[in-house]
Amino acid sequence: MWKEVFTVEKINVLTSIKDEIESHVGERVTLKANGGRRKILVDNGVIEKTYPNIFVIRLEKDTHRTVTYSYSDVLTKTVQIVFAG
Repeated sequence: MWKEVFTVEKINVLTSIKDEIESHVGERVTLKANGGRRKILVDNGVIEKTYPNIFVIRLEKDTHRTVTYSYSDVLTKTVQIVFAG
């Protein structure tokens, strides 16, 4: 029983993260990502597209480069997104 409740709550949180990111498609964001070995990568970009399990950000400093992250990366704070608003 407890496992079912935990799973449902986690799915609801991931859905709300996905919905929030979807509502900002096309907008500028500041992206802070854990690069491993105590490196924090900070980039500016635009949320380009969302998919069921991942989202794509086109980086501003190199318009030919995109990065993809999962919604669980946001949940676990491996990636932090600050909307330019």
